[in-house]
Amino acid sequence: MAKRALALCSLLSIPLIAVSGEIQEPPPVLPHLDLTHHFIGYLAIAITVLAYILAMTEETTDLRKSKPMVMGAALVWFAICIQYALVGDPKPAVTAFESNLLAYAELLLFILVSMTYLNAMEDRGIFDALRVWLLNREFSYRQLFWITGGLAFVISTAVSGLAVGLLMGAVAAAVGKHEPKFVALACVNIVVATNAGGSFCPLGGISTLFVWQSGIVEFAEFFRLAVPCLVNFLVPALIMHFFVPRECPVVSRRQVVLRRGARRIIALFVLTLAITVASDVFLKLPPAAGMMAGLGLLQFFSFYLLRTAHEPDGSERLGDPKAVNWLDDREYDIFQKIGNLEWDTLLFFYGAMMLIGALGFIGYLDAIAQFLFGQISPTLANILIGLSSAFVDNGTLMFAVLAMHPDISEGQWLLLTLTLGVGGSLLAIGSAPGVGLLGQLKGVYTFGFHLRWFPVILLGYFASVAAHFWVNARYF
Repeated sequence: MAKRALALCSLLSIPLIAVSGEIQEPPPVLPHLDLTHHFIGYLAIAITVLAYILAMTEETTDLRKSKPMVMGAALVWFAICIQYALVGDPKPAVTAFESNLLAYAELLLFILVSMTYLNAMEDRGIFDALRVWLLNREFSYRQLFWITGGLAFVISTAVSGLAVGLLMGAVAAAVGKHEPKFVALACVNIVVATNAGGSFCPLGGISTLFVWQSGIVEFAEFFRLAVPCLVNFLVPALIMHFFVPRECPVVSRRQVVLRRGARRIIALFVLTLAITVASDVFLKLPPAAGMMAGLGLLQFFSFYLLRTAHEPDGSERLGDPKAVNWLDDREYDIFQKIGNLEWDTLLFFYGAMMLIGALGFIGYLDAIAQFLFGQISPTLANILIGLSSAFVDNGTLMFAVLAMHPDISEGQWLLLTLTLGVGGSLLAIGSAPGVGLLGQLKGVYTFGFHLRWFPVILLGYFASVAAHFWVNARYF
């Protein structure tokens, strides 16, 4: 019986050997095509420009910004792959697409976990408690101006800028609901502080995260931008301080009860960030690996909340702060927190990264890089790129620069990280926090109001660049 089985296996292996012999010689790979002066290249530019125009006019057209970007990315990459297939082999284009997709997947998983934790903390009443605490402390508007800005600066070092902007904007709107001027000034300050805080820590800023993921700058080296980023925040804030009303808001006497597990979720988030940094520094794992481990911890903790939930007994009164342990979590589902993420923004980044990746694959970014980092000084190039982030998302621009592979020093990479991070504060549409607050506080915080403070923010921009050259001179 064993001999028959052996003979059968031998017979079955003959066609496999024949087939393997036929495919030992791989087909020739088509060389990279130059499409910069081809119809496909011009089509890619036209689609990219049109997609960005539609995304930037979201407030006017009511068309979500992710829709034109996702569709544009699909059209461009289909056009490129079709052209390669017509010539003979689409594999180079497919490989390039997969490379860009991998870069986006790492970004998506990182932000997904961060925003899921924020949604979980909001569900537990943590941010509502912060708003009430600020109102109960009887701070003046000027004190609240600095508190909200300072918190935005600190929190944005570990949390995505969009989430921090929306959170602190809600706090400013709650404490200043009877003083619209304060709310508008506080929002400008929050946008500047959020972008500055996220520029010296990879855990908070998109452009900073891209550089960290690429392995160009080590995690600890980013903190050398702390002083320049602080200067960027303080210069405009000190000037705006004198325009903030002196009065105090109406005191709130409302009490907020933290729901069961609130403090433990905060601890898990801190642990997740620690795992992310440690796994990158010591194991060289991508940041997304540590964040996904943290998501697993949150999922198990949500299961614990679900299984230990119970109905209140007769000794526990509804509304009693001591009764937090019986709050009914029988329907608590962590996947609802994942479903409530800002998917429009996440998909916008997909479209932006894939479009920029397509332009890079075609060859346009190499031509731009030769001009920016070959014909003019890297310092001037980085400053100009930072200024352009007032109009184009900084994450998109950083991804474009990374695709150019410029040969610049670590000091110049840090300068680029700084200028792209804080340059988005110049206009309300230049960064995710600004765009988010425009939609959250319509009629109070507007594009025109933010534009009034453009000269002050620009002064902070150049002050931060000067501080970088002063503090980090040895890196150039």
